[in-house]
Amino acid sequence: MTRRFNFCAGPAALPESVLLQAQQELLDYRDAGLSIMEMSHRSKEIVAIAEQAEADFRELMGISDDYAVLFLQGGASTQFAAVPLNLLGDNTTADYINTGQWSKKAIKEAQRYCEVNIVASSEDSNFTTIPPVDSWQLNKEAAYFHYTPNETIGGVEFASIPLGEVPLVADMSSTILSRPIDVSAYGVIYAGAQKNIGPAGLTMVIVRRDLLDRARPECPTMLAYKTAAENDSMYNTPPTYSIYLAGLVFQWLKKQGGLQAIETINRRKADKLYSYIDGSGFYANPVEPVSRSLMNVPFTLANADLDKSFLALSEQAGMLNLKGHRSVGGMRASIYNAVPEEAVDTLIDFMKDFAQRNG
Repeated sequence: MTRRFNFCAGPAALPESVLLQAQQELLDYRDAGLSIMEMSHRSKEIVAIAEQAEADFRELMGISDDYAVLFLQGGASTQFAAVPLNLLGDNTTADYINTGQWSKKAIKEAQRYCEVNIVASSEDSNFTTIPPVDSWQLNKEAAYFHYTPNETIGGVEFASIPLGEVPLVADMSSTILSRPIDVSAYGVIYAGAQKNIGPAGLTMVIVRRDLLDRARPECPTMLAYKTAAENDSMYNTPPTYSIYLAGLVFQWLKKQGGLQAIETINRRKADKLYSYIDGSGFYANPVEPVSRSLMNVPFTLANADLDKSFLALSEQAGMLNLKGHRSVGGMRASIYNAVPEEAVDTLIDFMKDFAQRNG
């Protein structure tokens, strides 16, 4: 069997060594006589797996005891509702910045529960930049300020943390574990797992403990951060197999040298690809350089009529899921942690050959 290079934005590539270990342990986990998928979430095996996964995650990200780490379900999209329900308290307003499709969805959901102050928007530039800070209209009385550090679809990324006077909330689905992050700057960080953490089905939430008592009375039990924190993420049956696989990814990351080491690799991959695109004369990236994503690289061809041919031939060459999101078109290469540097080199070589043949 020949594995191909997967540039999907999610579910994304997983480390091959992680998949091999999961394969080896699939039927019989460490002589327990059954699969992890069949074990009670109260069993000593699953409890140990969850505890180790949390410890490794905390170590990788430098998370202090001031924060609870939650293993939840529902994807990051569920957090669009969970965030206001957990953080509004008696407040009726929250700040959001609109920098792409995922910001828009978060804003739309939050508007069901509170007045949303859109501090700035880059929609008039088709989400190809981050609005300049001096244009932001922040509300010092807001319950929190929500932003999306990396817009997966548009390939737009904040170059710095937008610090303010209210708790900062971040949808880090495409940022988490790709580099070191100062967790202490945030009130809440949440992320869908299917990019840099593990398989779809798991959502990570990091929440500062002093915010656990701010939930609205109508917040459903299953969405309440405090409920999850007080029950070690096991108020109900958690996504046990996804937690197990995430734990293997955390161990893999530690073996790579941690987040500083993986950031070095990620920046090298991104720099190669952006540099080739910019100098090619055939491909283009629409995002202003200072706002470009480390993880998601959208690009267009000089002639959009060649898109279908590019996709068909790239797939034949062993590269999958390069089609851009339906809302923006073109191409997109998501180069998450588990996408090897060899994959980026192979993609660039293919792009060079395709340009020469069609330029």
